Amino acid sequence: MWLLAIGVTEFPLLFASITAALTATGFWVQKCQLAGTILGLVALAIFLSPIVRAYWVSKDIKQDMAKVFDTQSNDEPIFSFFRLFKSANDLKYKTINYVKYNDTSMAMDFYPAQLPPGSRLIPSIDETGYEEIKRPCVIIVHGGSWAGGDSRQLPELNSYLAANGYNVAAINYRMAPKYKTPAPVEDVQAAIFYLKKHASELHIDTNNFVLLGRSAGAQIALLAAYTIHEPALKGVIDFYGPADMVWGYSVPSSPLIMDSRKVMENYIGGSYSQVPQKYVACSPLEFVSRQSVPTLILHGENDVLVSPEHSRRLNLKLQQNGIRHYYLKLPWATHGFDYNLNGPGGQLSTYAVETFLNIVTKPLKGELK
Repeated sequence: MWLLAIGVTEFPLLFASITAALTATGFWVQKCQLAGTILGLVALAIFLSPIVRAYWVSKDIKQDMAKVFDTQSNDEPIFSFFRLFKSANDLKYKTINYVKYNDTSMAMDFYPAQLPPGSRLIPSIDETGYEEIKRPCVIIVHGGSWAGGDSRQLPELNSYLAANGYNVAAINYRMAPKYKTPAPVEDVQAAIFYLKKHASELHIDTNNFVLLGRSAGAQIALLAAYTIHEPALKGVIDFYGPADMVWGYSVPSSPLIMDSRKVMENYIGGSYSQVPQKYVACSPLEFVSRQSVPTLILHGENDVLVSPEHSRRLNLKLQQNGIRHYYLKLPWATHGFDYNLNGPGGQLSTYAVETFLNIVTKPLKGELK
């Protein structure tokens, strides 16, 4: 049902077309013709509503982000009806083992930044020659309730960002129940260490890293961003992540959807009554301070897997500490709304992500953004 909800909201034209075809049959079927037609028109309006709502939400995003991050906005539209018909492109990546432990090793999928032919070299700082362009790197942390998923999850955004000049490293990490928190955060640190060490061959700007996580991966990305104190880390992007683990345990999801308490216990190592300090220790918002990195929050207000309350609380904590951040709320969207990069939620979130990256990462001398 959750996947069906994503389909209905992020592939609206497909369901609207089916509904329109079924409603049209009412012209030839006399029985319950009026009721069927009314029902069909109501369903058609519901299926098309994400498109209309995405258009209205998009009108404010550009100005709001420009105001938050003190930049100039342009007049190019964020949401396009015709883009709903497009499919995402897939770029090639290479799989790299980035860390080895006594009992396991972790790999990442690395998507190199795509640059125009002949643009790899720029004048050196001292203008005595040329130096190779190094591009920022976005580290992607997948979701899956801390116990599933992998680096191949939702790869379309990885290809999109690489096509627009960002190196992308989609990492695997140690998962529950065998491994507990903070093991995944340690894996993020190991990934940054590896990428820095091999920055020359991977063409990475070692001063510009950004973390991006989805769902459980967002909790990992946020916790890493706020606790490891990495100077090269310029920002963190939170797709519908649990930011307050204490509150999340106290208000579990419906058992018809997920046994969220069991999921958290497997990851943290016990119930809240058994290890309360560990729930605090893995709640990202507990570590927000005036030194925290800029943050982008994206959440659907119809999310029944991870409550939008997590993002509301994180947004408030960031406000209280004066951290540059933006909270994109999508009224129609559910968990995983970015599954379709060209759907209503996918278009708006992709714009917000790319704009955020352009703001928080700094281009090298002579390089145009």
